[in-house]
Amino acid sequence: MSPNTPVSVLTIAGSDSGGGAGIQADLKAFAAHRVHGLSAIAALTAQNTRGVTAVHVPPIAFLQAQIEACFDDFDVHAVKLGMLANAEVIHCVADALEKHHPTHVVLDPVMVSTSGARLLEGSALDALRSRLLPLATLVTPNTPEAELLVGRRIGNGEDAEQAAAALLDMGAGAVLLKGGHLLEGSRVIDRFFDTVSSETFIHARLSVDAHGTGCTLASAIAAQLCNGLSLANACEAGIDYVARGLRHGYTPGRSDVLVLDHFGAATHA
Repeated sequence: MSPNTPVSVLTIAGSDSGGGAGIQADLKAFAAHRVHGLSAIAALTAQNTRGVTAVHVPPIAFLQAQIEACFDDFDVHAVKLGMLANAEVIHCVADALEKHHPTHVVLDPVMVSTSGARLLEGSALDALRSRLLPLATLVTPNTPEAELLVGRRIGNGEDAEQAAAALLDMGAGAVLLKGGHLLEGSRVIDRFFDTVSSETFIHARLSVDAHGTGCTLASAIAAQLCNGLSLANACEAGIDYVARGLRHGYTPGRSDVLVLDHFGAATHA
């Protein structure tokens, strides 16, 4: 690898045929942060800005082959995990992570799409808790996802802190609990916790219906970790990147759903 070669980051997630979320958003975010994006497609979705109409999960052996091909040829500095539809997929991914020991694992526990489609089978929840959380450098749930993971309602900031503590107890190295679904006035408060510290990141709430923000955030954080930032600083930089992408976002489909402008987010830093 030459001195000018960018480091490699692998996303293991679902493909979004509409281009706004999933693997497609991950690779755009990686490119914007000048890291080399690799991908292993764990699910195929028929999806656009209006919703998800079908999901296909490829054979486990094929997913495993994709992951092994990436680790065999590239120095993978970080892995970002997105849509992993069932327990079998989760166990396959966990086995690969335990085999290859990447430095950073950023887990975006995708369970329900923005449009409301269920993207994680119910039987997979325990597998996600037991196999992936202990391997995660950072887990980035939104409020509904955190509620499913910890089995309790989150209605305010104190509830969010307790949920984050529960996720740390489950083995996660750190937690970024996203605040977009938690109504706290005109602000969005994202809360970061690790085993020794906590921070809050506050942005003005934007009146937009957006697509792909969670995928993009986790990917931007993974890239920033590879670029040498600390966990908390990588989270802050990732949040700022998503905010810029939203400000420069556009509506490519026939719905009002906004897609992030990755080029705009990269050039207006």
